[in-house]
Amino acid sequence: MASRRQAREFALQALFEADLRGADVEGALRDLWAAAMDGEGIEGGKAPEPDEIQFAERLCRGVKERQDEIDVLIERCSTNWRLPRMPVVDRNILRLAGFELLACEDIPPNVSINEAIELAKRFGAQDSRAFVNGIVDRLARQVGRIPGKG
Repeated sequence: MASRRQAREFALQALFEADLRGADVEGALRDLWAAAMDGEGIEGGKAPEPDEIQFAERLCRGVKERQDEIDVLIERCSTNWRLPRMPVVDRNILRLAGFELLACEDIPPNVSINEAIELAKRFGAQDSRAFVNGIVDRLARQVGRIPGKG
């Protein structure tokens, strides 16, 4: 059964690689799928299902297409943290959530927020969960996906 959570993990891995290496996201996706399809999966996991690939690619391409807009929103919602100073993992989790909140009306905002927190718990540092939670909540308010001050 295809998992959107798994697809978000794939998307995060591709965005992380592209950000860290200064590469394009298409190349990072190709590398990710090549590793996944070599018969061993990624990190011993199962190979991605077609729906997971499709959703991960939708997220990655959407983030890259709207990255400047998303980055401005993230910086506006973060206190005392400029984007280049943020840990690479956290920055890309925020970009994924930002894209979902801006452009994915089919995904309820509470799902985008919760999934970002889960990614931060799994892949981030000890304080990533609280950091991501605070900024994603502000992002959701800023873009009008949940009520409250932006």
